[in-house]
Amino acid sequence: MDSFNEIWELVQQELQNNVTEVAYKVWLQPLEFVSFKNDTVYLSINEFKKGIVIDKFLGIIHSTLESIFGFHVNVDFVVPEEQKKSLSSDGDSKEDTSDEYDYTFNNFITGPSNKFAYAAAMNVASNPGKTYNPLFIYGHSGLGKTHLLMAIMDEIKNNNPNADIIYTSAEHFTNDLVHHIGNHNTHVFHEKYRGCDVLLVDDVQFISRGDQVQEEFFHTFNALTSNGSQIVLTSDRPPKEMMTLEERLRTRFEMGLIADIQPPTLETRMAIVKKKALDHEIELSDDVIKFIADNIKKNIRQIEGIIKRIKAYQDVEGIKINLSLAKRAISDIINDSQPVPVTVENIINEVSRTFNVSAADIRSDKRNANISQARQVAIYIVDQVTGLSLKSIGSEFGNKHHSTIIYALKEIKGKIEKDVALKATVDDIIKNINES
Repeated sequence: MDSFNEIWELVQQELQNNVTEVAYKVWLQPLEFVSFKNDTVYLSINEFKKGIVIDKFLGIIHSTLESIFGFHVNVDFVVPEEQKKSLSSDGDSKEDTSDEYDYTFNNFITGPSNKFAYAAAMNVASNPGKTYNPLFIYGHSGLGKTHLLMAIMDEIKNNNPNADIIYTSAEHFTNDLVHHIGNHNTHVFHEKYRGCDVLLVDDVQFISRGDQVQEEFFHTFNALTSNGSQIVLTSDRPPKEMMTLEERLRTRFEMGLIADIQPPTLETRMAIVKKKALDHEIELSDDVIKFIADNIKKNIRQIEGIIKRIKAYQDVEGIKINLSLAKRAISDIINDSQPVPVTVENIINEVSRTFNVSAADIRSDKRNANISQARQVAIYIVDQVTGLSLKSIGSEFGNKHHSTIIYALKEIKGKIEKDVALKATVDDIIKNINES
């Protein structure tokens, strides 16, 4: 029995259940188990995806591995040798992921809530650098912003296979800059980002941290627009609400076209339910479609979860799909919020992603300044969101005494009152948790 490969299959199943379909298929499904040595799990990943997987998903990968292994493990990523040989001199692959999965304009369900953003994205993809530059798309999570970014990338690549396209997140941009500063080769960073034809940046609200990062993004922005390169940005809010963003960046974000995506109308949600059901090869009656659309209003990612649950009931139990089954499948979502243990895990993973600190370190006793601050933020948000007792919160963070929790809450509250950027970061995390 190839036990490690079987364990990795379990890990993949768990990851698929805890992230969106787009996130899983694009970033997590391609991961391959390589080996397990000296308490470290080695996973194979291409260079293009490595940075974003580490930024956005390392926390959930790490916690899932530890949950299934039953003991502490480390995680490391390796790039296949054959891909290393094909990388450009700055160590970055120009590979496009949208050809692997069908997240295209044809697969994007449009309606009154998103048709303007869709049309703007189509225009930019057909005429990059010619019309709306930058294109700034904003809206709550789960409404299709990333899908549009990938559709733009797919369309431009189809029209011009030689186009130099960079798809990244604000966090990866930040981490990439720090890496090159540490290696004293920022000229490589400049050549990479300022010389591309198209720059697509997801979750740009996270760029509003740190003067040096904003300074670099400002010069990157100017260089690209001067060269006629296309910039597309997504965010959970419009530029005017990014309070820690420098004015010079805010005005540049506003100089192109700003398009928002609102929660879809009932008719659009029904169309999405039908499309998802078709994708999963199940047939839903009109009353089931309307029931799901009536109850999932703000985050269309949840529709995917409902369809998968219905599909599982049908496959495993052989149950006929009817309204009763739909109610059963949707009950976990419409019956209030997630269970507290799930919410705590989500909070720690979100803090882990934001502060680039592992979930294991947040739960540990390590006193590194960055880890300590991340831990204090996590404790504060757990206290704010879950309503757990101080003793219960302590148990979630390595059985810490309630006095330690009181101290952490006092410390972080003082920091938040004095630091506008930190307050904005904490508010962002709480907002993301409440909307997930």
